[in-house]
Amino acid sequence: MAEQEEPTREFPPAEVKAEEQKRAAPRVLAFMGVVFVAIVGLCFGLRALNVLPTFDNPFSDQEIDRSQPVLLQSMRDLSRYVAADGTFQVIVDLQQNKENIPEFLLNRRTLFVGSGSVEAYVDFSTLAGSALTVDETNKSVKITLPPPQLSQAALDMERSYVVAEERGLLNRIGDAFASDPSKQQRVYREAQKRITEAATASELDQRARENTQRMLESLLTRLGYTSVTVTYSSP
Repeated sequence: MAEQEEPTREFPPAEVKAEEQKRAAPRVLAFMGVVFVAIVGLCFGLRALNVLPTFDNPFSDQEIDRSQPVLLQSMRDLSRYVAADGTFQVIVDLQQNKENIPEFLLNRRTLFVGSGSVEAYVDFSTLAGSALTVDETNKSVKITLPPPQLSQAALDMERSYVVAEERGLLNRIGDAFASDPSKQQRVYREAQKRITEAATASELDQRARENTQRMLESLLTRLGYTSVTVTYSSP
């Protein structure tokens, strides 16, 4: 008997098309990847050459300044010589509470580190005509100056900071509904007061006297005077 040939299997057109698409998918993806890399590289190259505009982040942070122009309130002429200054640091531990009320209910304690400076200066605007005596024959000068003064302490807010703050339950409730800037001002004033007191007790006054005397001696010596005497009046 003659062998019968198996009939050739023919795939439906839909299956042939799906098989061809399945085989072509990796090649298409690889081609698209190469094109994407080339486009990105081209964009970076053109941006480096300032050919393409810069596209910023649409969600970047923005800062809007609605401040008003600076208003000049006053001007004055200064006629004082700042002869020395000192920098001081103080730790203020300020507590405010009520008698016979537990601290966990009503209490406010602030630990503040204050850094500030004090200037020692001589005010030349108060000099009278008799304060200066000049002898051209002997090339001598005598000057009587007022005693140095100390300025109020100026806090450096970049170096001053609150270390810790404790508040009672009622204080926290009150702060949640209303803010009181005067509470911080009390701490600042206490720090300024203590720094000013420390400057008064320091040698800043004496250093200002010596520096002012050396400055006048150097200035008048250059003008040709050989004897310069500087004295200070009583406070």
